[in-house]
Amino acid sequence: MASTPSRPSRAADPSGRAVTATPTLVWTALLLVYLLWGSTYLGIRIAVETMPPLASAAARFAAAALVLALVLRIRRGAGALRVDRRQLASAGLVGLLLLAGGNGLVVLAESGPPGVALPSGIAALLVATVPLLVVLLRSATGDRPRIWTFAGVSLGFVGLVLLVLPSGGADAVPLGGALTVVAGAASWSIGSFLSGRLRMPADPFVATVYEMAAGAVALIVLSVGRGELRGFDPAEVSGRSWLALGYLMVAGSLVAFTAYVWLLHNAPLSLVSTYAYVNPAVAVALGAVLAAEPVTAQVLLGGAVIVAGVALVVSTERPGRRATNRPDAAPSAAGATPETSRR
Repeated sequence: MASTPSRPSRAADPSGRAVTATPTLVWTALLLVYLLWGSTYLGIRIAVETMPPLASAAARFAAAALVLALVLRIRRGAGALRVDRRQLASAGLVGLLLLAGGNGLVVLAESGPPGVALPSGIAALLVATVPLLVVLLRSATGDRPRIWTFAGVSLGFVGLVLLVLPSGGADAVPLGGALTVVAGAASWSIGSFLSGRLRMPADPFVATVYEMAAGAVALIVLSVGRGELRGFDPAEVSGRSWLALGYLMVAGSLVAFTAYVWLLHNAPLSLVSTYAYVNPAVAVALGAVLAAEPVTAQVLLGGAVIVAGVALVVSTERPGRRATNRPDAAPSAAGATPETSRR
């Protein structure tokens, strides 16, 4: 695993200003990604306690897209968000796969009564399989990952089976919710895979505005189609759900994403990619401590095997400073995988 940069470098933040990267700043940004993205799974669970799941996700991404667009417009001028039709279509497609498909299915899985809703920590462990799924997509299109990469993928999927294997106990993992998250992880993986092969906006922050906007539109359409807003009364939403939604908007979609994009330009990719197996550990710990989610021997074993598989993939894939499979090296929306220069 590579360490922090040995000498300071400079990269632009959303305002366009150059920021000097010191080891302290790099680790501060990395901790933000570890903790904030790891905590979003619990935030989702609290938000959907009294909010329509897909509508809450739509509100989260719509608000984040609006704030980021305003920052770019104010700081960079009238042409800050200008893209051509092909770039707009690509960003929209990736946004649909990542946010409407990937995040939307996770939100649905975490909603519902006890015994049906998937615990937030387990959802995070299942989402951790995204790098493994991306490796399979690469292999299917002619890429030839290393043998140790395939070993990591195999190990990760063994952990997935162990995690969702029916145990018959009261704390058994809800199979329906688990399969829903796996479907979401597959959608996220396809979006991540395509983002490295489509003609995306060159500026990652601009790409994210359009991805979040597309995801928000799709999510609200799906929410209306499911009848989530029929009879919905905002006055019945609890204060903790409103706080959770605000936290997801600010901490998850703005602060952590900005830190992640900045890290991609200032730290070794192998270091930045460690978020893929630190986030699940943070999510499981927060779910157990703050929401009394059960952490059974099955969860610990399956989760440990998944994280070990992801760690093996991350440590053997693209050890250089930055990935090169995308021409403009621009990451997509919040959440990323090592294979696509991107959570």
